[in-house]
Amino acid sequence: MRTADRVSQENTRSTARLQTLHIMTINVHKGFSHFNRRHVLPELREAVNTLSTDMVFLQEVIGVNRKHALRFYDWPDVPQYEYLADTMWQDFAYGRNAVYPEGDHGNALLSRFPILQYENRDVSISGTEERGLLHCTLEVPGHPNVHAVCVHLGLRQAHRLEQLALLCELLESIPRNEPIIVAGDFNDWRLQANKILAECDVHEAFVSHYGRPAKSFPARWPFLRLDRIYIRNARVRHPAALYHRPWSHLSDHVPLIAEVCL
Repeated sequence: MRTADRVSQENTRSTARLQTLHIMTINVHKGFSHFNRRHVLPELREAVNTLSTDMVFLQEVIGVNRKHALRFYDWPDVPQYEYLADTMWQDFAYGRNAVYPEGDHGNALLSRFPILQYENRDVSISGTEERGLLHCTLEVPGHPNVHAVCVHLGLRQAHRLEQLALLCELLESIPRNEPIIVAGDFNDWRLQANKILAECDVHEAFVSHYGRPAKSFPARWPFLRLDRIYIRNARVRHPAALYHRPWSHLSDHVPLIAEVCL
């Protein structure tokens, strides 16, 4: 094969790769296994690093916890999201939702691509169950504005409905021609979110492929469909829930992965 032809083929493959984003969403349960039995953040980082993901949506990730830092010998010296990013993801954003005497936790996004800007929208209802929508705008080659929204909604149905309305307001504020990925823990065990978000023209990956959201909670015996991946102005391929070990023992939620084609 001539050098010019080989370079041309390599460039074509490179361009094709830029059209597809490999994403993952996981509620990391503050770095603990089911029922808080073990601190598993080092194992979680090792597992996440084995996947070729471009973006990781994290919920219940700790920024600071002074109590845990004294208790656990392997507690990281940096925020959990920065520890998980390691050298795999060059950029990250953190949205602090809950603040308490010993520290804080919230949502985070890890990205291989530059995060141009981000905003954490407080969607807590009446000061209970602090929740947020972390909205990031990314610069992906060939797609200067790709929007990623990391979601963690409340446990109460009435609160979730209000929060879904606020999420729709956010989505409607984004230019209609720009790609959007919304992922996270919706706590939507009554399966109300799909109908509401369809009005904003975002559609759930597992529903599109399999007819129903993935079972994702609890991780060892999943039967509730709480975690979701929604998209607009993009297509999804190969959505999957990681039910097998080690994932089933690294959180109380099952991670979801998918390929998003821009």
